[in-house]
Formats: sequence, C-alpha cells, structure tokens
Amino acid sequence: MVDISAEIVLFEGFDELDAIGPYEVLENGAQAGASIETDLVTLEETDLVTASHDLRVEPDGTLGDPDLLIVPGGGWTTANEGVRAVVEDGVLPDAVDERFTAGATVASVCTGAMILAEAGLLEGRPATTHHVAVDDLEATDANVVDERVVDDGDVLTAGGVTSGIDLALWLLEREFGAAVADDVAREMAHERRGEVFG
Repeated sequence: MVDISAEIVLFEGFDELDAIGPYEVLENGAQAGASIETDLVTLEETDLVTASHDLRVEPDGTLGDPDLLIVPGGGWTTANEGVRAVVEDGVLPDAVDERFTAGATVASVCTGAMILAEAGLLEGRPATTHHVAVDDLEATDANVVDERVVDDGDVLTAGGVTSGIDLALWLLEREFGAAVADDVAREMAHERRGEVFG
C-alpha cells in the first residue's frame, strides 16, 4: 500500500511532455523511495489516446479517486482540440471538481490550468499557465502570477510544458523530502528552475 496514489488524466490532444514529464519524475521518485504510485488514466475506457504531436498512449485505466490528480494541457489555441474541446465539453472539468471536492490535491501543467479554472478551482487563488493562455486565465477569477510553479496547498499550477517536470519534483520534495527530489533531478540530469510560489 502506497501513501499517495497519483493519476495523470489524458484526453485527446493532450500535450505529450505535460503528462509524460511528471509521469517520469513520479515514477523515478517511487524508485528513489517515495511511497507513490502513478497511473495514466482517461475518463472513459479506451485502448489508445492520441496526444497533440500524434504520440499514441495506452492508458492504465480510467479515472479513480486519487490522492493527487495531475491535469496536462495542450491544444488551447486550436478550436475543437485538446484543452479547448475539453473545456467546452465540460465533462472533465466536472470530474476534476468532483475529485477535488472528495479531497484530492489537483495540479495542472501548462494550459491544463484552463480546465481547473472551468472546474472552479482557481477562484481567488494564485495560478499560472502557458503564456498563450495568460490573457484567458486572467479573464477568470484566478489571480495570475508570472511563476514557473505555484503551490496553493491543495491546488497547484505550472507554466509552460517543461515546468511540469519542476512541478512533479516539487511535489516529491513537498511530500517525501528534498533528498528524494534531488536524487530524481540528478538521475534525470535536470536542473531545477525557479522558486516555487506559494
């Protein structure tokens, strides 16, 4: 039994690195001693999900009741694709809100923040997103800050694409200590960037 169950929710048109970056960090965290299990999931059962650059991913299962839910971005600037389609559909934002209400910590990468905003999780909170969506996020009730990773306790947001790696490293540090996060960063030859806001 692990201390933290983490799920990264995939949808058609998600950005590859938004999801796979944190996935690799958290998997390496488990190998470094963190009591965490990470799965790639979808809302509905499916064999494959196609990401924004046409990578096809076989999910581990469907969204459950994780302790930590990570929401990637991708596709915000394109009509009827990725995050834009997910926000307009409303089903995933509702599911994110349900998990949050049930006690999950929710984190977004890149334009995944727009899904959190649609779910009502960023109201009055500091948050960040990819630069292409800053104006749209500012039009919501979020307090947009120009930071790489923003930690507001049970809701976290990260800026553009590669910041998901720093987000996941921060989550490892926050939950399991700096030594684990530092080991993973060294293993991945990643130089952590920026202070965490919050």
